[in-house]
Amino acid sequence: MTWKLPKIGLISAISLFVLDQVLKWWVTGPLGLSYELAERDILPIFTLRNVHNHGVSLGFLRANSAASTWLLVGMTGAIAVAVLVWMWRERNRQDQFALGMIAGGALGNILDRVRLGYVQDYADLHFGTWSPFLNFNLADAAITVGVLILLARALLVRDKPRVDGADVEKSNA
Repeated sequence: MTWKLPKIGLISAISLFVLDQVLKWWVTGPLGLSYELAERDILPIFTLRNVHNHGVSLGFLRANSAASTWLLVGMTGAIAVAVLVWMWRERNRQDQFALGMIAGGALGNILDRVRLGYVQDYADLHFGTWSPFLNFNLADAAITVGVLILLARALLVRDKPRVDGADVEKSNA
């Protein structure tokens, strides 16, 4: 089995990772939201709010000690490695892109947890006092959208079956 470099997946992973880290720096640095729960209204339905997330999705598996933080790093790191291996083996470019989104988001949040001991969240989408989501960041959004793309493709899209030898070059000229 030959592995082709999953360029679209790597580009999406690296781009999302870098943009996620830049946005987190921008919110806590130049925007001045450097202390927890500092906030700035951007739109009537969107607020930037500095939140230190010590758990994983929806606040589950809260890490209250150094040991539990490193356990989360190990667990999410193993998942990120599995996603990267899948991305490397995946031939479909749309799936590679989605897997790159998931990997880039996961690596961004892992770096936060290693550097800071928590994940830096900052986005609060709300409608009056009702918030349909907890605070999140670009990495969280990328992971969610990547999973939704994979699910939609798995449930709704049927790729054409590959013809045997379709990827083999013809040597008869």
